[in-house]
Amino acid sequence: MSIVTKTGDDGSTGLMYNRRVSKSHPRVEACGAVDELNAALGLARASARHPFVSDRLLEMQKALITLMGELATQPEDLPRYIRDGFSAVSPEMTAQLDRVVQEIEAQTASCQGWATPGANLSSAALDLARTACRRAERRVCALQELNQLPNREILVYLNRLSDALWLLARWAERQA
Repeated sequence: MSIVTKTGDDGSTGLMYNRRVSKSHPRVEACGAVDELNAALGLARASARHPFVSDRLLEMQKALITLMGELATQPEDLPRYIRDGFSAVSPEMTAQLDRVVQEIEAQTASCQGWATPGANLSSAALDLARTACRRAERRVCALQELNQLPNREILVYLNRLSDALWLLARWAERQA
């Protein structure tokens, strides 16, 4: 089967369970922002100089697959999504990020104030991923404001992820 289906030529795109919406739909905007975030995490992982960073980024990317699947499902289809064996974003996923934050904070001196991205390639890529994460968070927040986000943990996860990425960038600066 070709990647070219031509089904989006009319400006629509598919969600889970054959739902079609406009490519400008807020749900598609949120999914696209998370997709960009995942690509930015991939760049950060590819440029990471230390397994401490790359291992954690891979875990985050895998979690984003879960998050994207849930976001690509209309609220009325979520019960079916769960019945079909897909996972929803959970407090345990956020707790894993909390553990990463604690691990970094235990290894470094206090990180406060503003940072100027670009001290090295690894930290710059992490800061780029952090800004992509904040954009994704804003797009998901827009869904919540439209009452289209049944699982608020998605927003909590993205907020925590941006904190973890900021800390990882500072960690990468110190290791250089």
